Amino acid sequence: MNVYRDLTALPNFRNTVVTIGSYDGVHSGHQTILAQVNELAQSIGGESVLVTFHPHPRLVVNPNDTSLKLITTIDEKIDLLEKYGVNHLVVAPFTKEFSQQTPDEYIQHFLVDKIHPKKIVIGYDHRFGNRREGNIDYLRKFEQQFNYEVQEIEKQAVDDIVVSSTKIRNSILLGDIQKATALLNHPFTVGGQVVRGKQLGNTIGFPTANVAVENPHKIIPADGVYAARIFYENKAYTSMLYIGHSLDNEYKTLEVNIFDFNENIYDKYLTVEFVARVRGDIRFDGVEGLKLQLAEDKKNVLQLFKS
Repeated sequence: MNVYRDLTALPNFRNTVVTIGSYDGVHSGHQTILAQVNELAQSIGGESVLVTFHPHPRLVVNPNDTSLKLITTIDEKIDLLEKYGVNHLVVAPFTKEFSQQTPDEYIQHFLVDKIHPKKIVIGYDHRFGNRREGNIDYLRKFEQQFNYEVQEIEKQAVDDIVVSSTKIRNSILLGDIQKATALLNHPFTVGGQVVRGKQLGNTIGFPTANVAVENPHKIIPADGVYAARIFYENKAYTSMLYIGHSLDNEYKTLEVNIFDFNENIYDKYLTVEFVARVRGDIRFDGVEGLKLQLAEDKKNVLQLFKS
C-alpha cells in the first residue's frame, strides 16, 4: 500500500475507485466496504484509493471539543489498512482552510484534480465542503462533467458501521475487550513510549514498564488488570497490564508487567495488544495486599492464555 500525506506530491492516479471517510478502528464493517472497493477496482482494471483526513475534522472545526475518542491513531490506522488490500491511502491534511472550501472547490480542486476518480464509493450520509453543504446528490450533479460515477454504499451498511463504532467504543470503555475484538475483527491496541515511574513494582517483585500514550484522544479501556501481549522489536511477550491510579492515587497510569523479560526499555516504544480484562480496579491500603493480589492476577492471566 502506498501512503501519501502531502497533497502536492501525489502521483498521477488513473482509473481509480475512491472511498472517503474516517475509517476509525478499521473494523469489520469497514473491512466489508474495503473488500467491495478493491473488487470494484479490479473489475475495471484500476486501483483502490482510500482518502482519510488528519487531524480528525472535529478537532479542526471545533478545537475545544475534548469528547472525541479514537479507536485508532493515524499510524495504527495505516498499519491496519495495509492488511486489507488498499492500493493507495491518501492522508489529507485537514486544516481550517481545507474545511472552508465550497463543495464545488472540494470536488474539482481536491477530488478531481488530485485523485482523478473513475468511481466514488460513499455512504448516503457523506458530507463535505464548507458547513458540510456538499452531499452525495451534489457529487452526482458533476458525474458527466468530470467523468466519474458515484456508487452509494447501502444505508444499512453505513448504519451498521456507525452502530459498530459506537459499540466498540462503549465496549472498550467498559473493559469488554473480547466484545470489542469480535467487532473489530482484529485486536485492540495501544502504543506508547516507556517512561520512568516510581518503580514500586521493582520492590515488590512485579517490575512494570510505564507506557505513556501520546495521543490525548486515543480511547483507553476501563481501569483494571488485563491479559495482554506486548510487541517490542517485532517480538511478542505475554504480559499483565494495569490501568488505573498509582498506589498513592497521585496520577493515572498504564503499567505493564512483561513475563520472562529483563531488558532496559526506557524510552523505547511498545505496542500493547489487549486480550481480556481479568478484574476491575481495587484500592489497597498497603503494599502487602497489592503483592498478594498481583500474584493471583498473574496466575489468572497465565491460565487465560493457556485456555
